[in-house]
Amino acid sequence: MAMKDEATLILNLYELRREATMRTARDWFAREFHPESIADIEKVVYSEHSGHFRMVIGYWDMAAALVNNGAISVQLFTDTNGEHFGVFGKMEPFIKDLRKMFGGNFLLQLEKLIDATSGGRERAVAVRERMKAIRARLAAAKD
Repeated sequence: MAMKDEATLILNLYELRREATMRTARDWFAREFHPESIADIEKVVYSEHSGHFRMVIGYWDMAAALVNNGAISVQLFTDTNGEHFGVFGKMEPFIKDLRKMFGGNFLLQLEKLIDATSGGRERAVAVRERMKAIRARLAAAKD
């Protein structure tokens, strides 16, 4: 694919991320959703945040599919995005159970993209651990 077409797709994906409902969903996912068990995820799926959860997961899996199918290069995608590492890092400990619950393709495209990215798994783990440390510092500051 031509660089101009890839750039257009990247900008279109960025615009989708800025849409009001998507922004609310992303904020909720980043700031309020911190699953520690599969039960935490299952609770969310059947709560008022179900749409937020599905929107974020669906968006990043769709964006990853564009990369995995050659519409956007891995390099350009990772040069212009980083949030997908946090999303995958948050969900990765539960992937096997989630695939049993929701089907074998759950987050499959995002996982393929993470694995196609040099150091992708390590980066996802690092983001997960960094966010956990930040939450702990913020909680300690409240006390």
